Amino acid sequence: MNPSPSRRAIDRKVVLSIWVPTACMSVGGGLILPVLPLFALSFDASYGLVGLVLAARGLGNLAFDVPSGIIVRHLGVRRSMIVGGLVMVVCAVAMTQVRSLSEALVLQLLLGVAMALWNIARHTYVTDTVEIGRRGRTNAVMGGIGRISGFGGPIVGGVLAEWVSLTAPFALQGVLIAFGVIAAFLWVDRDLPRHERAAQHVSIWQVLAGHWRMLLSAGSGQICAQTIRAARNAVVPLYAAEVIGLDASSVGLIISLSYFTDMLMFYPAGQLMDRRGRKWAYVPSFIIQSSAMALVPMTESFWALALVTMVVGLGNGLGSGTMLTLGADLAPERGRGEFLGMWRFIGDAGSASGPMIVGQVAEVAGLSLAPVVIAGIGLVGAGLLGGLVPETLRVKR
Repeated sequence: MNPSPSRRAIDRKVVLSIWVPTACMSVGGGLILPVLPLFALSFDASYGLVGLVLAARGLGNLAFDVPSGIIVRHLGVRRSMIVGGLVMVVCAVAMTQVRSLSEALVLQLLLGVAMALWNIARHTYVTDTVEIGRRGRTNAVMGGIGRISGFGGPIVGGVLAEWVSLTAPFALQGVLIAFGVIAAFLWVDRDLPRHERAAQHVSIWQVLAGHWRMLLSAGSGQICAQTIRAARNAVVPLYAAEVIGLDASSVGLIISLSYFTDMLMFYPAGQLMDRRGRKWAYVPSFIIQSSAMALVPMTESFWALALVTMVVGLGNGLGSGTMLTLGADLAPERGRGEFLGMWRFIGDAGSASGPMIVGQVAEVAGLSLAPVVIAGIGLVGAGLLGGLVPETLRVKR
């Protein structure tokens, strides 16, 4: 049966106002994944300073998640996306002109701040405009776009850095982000007048007071879930290089294979969320990731580790868009931006803690124990989300 004109209009709106800007931002971010570490090392700085530069964007993101929710309410979703995007364009282009590592640090920090504003505004827009029965698929495709960009973007960025210059990927990133801003300007719905937004105002403390139980239960599960997701990018390369003794190209191939299986699952994840329920996607996702992560210390060869990490990727792909969808389902109508800002802050805190936990466990007890600890955290997350959080698809119905 052919979709109705209204359904086609909704699909077109989702593509143009949500997926197109997301693709521009995600590909731009993927371009610099392999380049930023090399760019930082070109200043002959210590590994500690290089690591700080690599962490700066995430730190800016984390620090500005909650303030972004307040700004979105004052500025409106569309204006917030445009402002955040324009600041990202300036930061990306300015990276081509930096002359010291401190300048790069400041620009990456500002890029993270602006990205937080963009992300919260986009999350709020999806929550406001996409009906609950299609929200899972919409967010899953957004997650899939990010995974595809993480797979293909670094290849393009590496080629540009090799054949043009180390700064060329930053210039292209700025161009792609600019296209995303143009898409938001053209196709994202205009904001409500200021007086109408003011009528919906509640303070961040009111939101926290009214929803602290759900933020505590669901947020605790999300911290564990995001921890295991982020830890994969630390555990796999370290274990492959330090324990098995693989070279850089082999490590890169293992990571690419993991992201390949990751990409395969975003569409089934969206279908599961919207047809069966959110838990049908995120609970198995984190159980699969945890089970496979616990097998990492048993691997002793390239193919064994590759197989295990591909299963981790499969589980992660099944969780594509799940935390975005859960946050959108739980967000109240009044104070939505503030709630989503806190929800994003909780998730980003988990993402930031994953690599740090791996490093600390490896330092104290050895690298082979780190995947087991991370697997335990992932299983705790699955239990919290499965046992303490209601099925939001059924509840909303």
